Amino acid sequence: MNPPPAAAVRLDSAPISLPEPKPVKPAPSARADRPFKGIVLILASTIFLGLSDVTAKYLSSSLPSIEITWIRFLVFFLIMTPAMIPGSPLFALKTGRRKLQFMRGAAVLGSSLFFITGLGFLPIAEASATGFVAPMFVTALSIVFLNEVVGLRRWMATAVGLLGVIIILRPGTSAFHVAAFFPLMSALAWACTLIMTRMLSATERAITTMAYSSIAGLLILSMLVPFVWVTPTWQAVALGVFIGVASTAGQWIVVLAFRYADASVLAPFSYTQLLWVTFLGFVVFGEIPDVWTVVGAGFIVASGLYTAHRERVRQSQLLQAVGESSPNA
Repeated sequence: MNPPPAAAVRLDSAPISLPEPKPVKPAPSARADRPFKGIVLILASTIFLGLSDVTAKYLSSSLPSIEITWIRFLVFFLIMTPAMIPGSPLFALKTGRRKLQFMRGAAVLGSSLFFITGLGFLPIAEASATGFVAPMFVTALSIVFLNEVVGLRRWMATAVGLLGVIIILRPGTSAFHVAAFFPLMSALAWACTLIMTRMLSATERAITTMAYSSIAGLLILSMLVPFVWVTPTWQAVALGVFIGVASTAGQWIVVLAFRYADASVLAPFSYTQLLWVTFLGFVVFGEIPDVWTVVGAGFIVASGLYTAHRERVRQSQLLQAVGESSPNA
């Protein structure tokens, strides 16, 4: 439901091109070089996102995943309402790329829905670790949709991450559960989200993208939820609202963190989300990840960290080519 913040970093900025030499004025939104503040924010985001995931798993025992996701997007929609009111200083629905915005919103919905569905069958640590393969899907998709050239080392990192997934899921053994495909599909949907985010980021504001995501998700789920509706208790409603608030807050804090530090700085700390969900999974559900889950997660984290490192190297090389330097070099 809440894929790793580090996975979004590389794709939340437009592709770097080589512009014609000209005087450069500092942009008002230029990122400040304050890595410590970025680290603190990313650590805070993992707490919110971990709590959201654990609460969603708790609710999955009494409510259908579609209904839980609908409540989450309803809260998301209500939070974004000020950006939808014409005349409001926050109004952000004006866009020339409405179709792509709705497609991105559908991908966000798919990521949330698949992940919550998987939580109903899998230990939360296993589902969360599997969801961290999104950067590996991004590597493959960026070749097709962004015309990027992926080097041998990044392909090797991707292979290591996929090996970690195989170690966790152990297909062909009695430990394999078919529901393991749900967090994998969630990761794929999230990778599609990041690709479209990158395609939109050159012309669209973050608040515009978030507003359309909330609209698309709520519209689609509102057509589906009547078929699976289970009248929730007031406690379930309160927990559903908490999921919406916590996940929205967590993702927004991630956006703030990226204003102060690069992906390669934040990536190691974003993986603390795995520690939070493992701890909370033990406290709330008594789940203890087996050794294969721990080893597989280690492979996935190592792959993600190396991918972030290679992206930092690539950006540094391109910036040097135009006589600039990275703000966090």
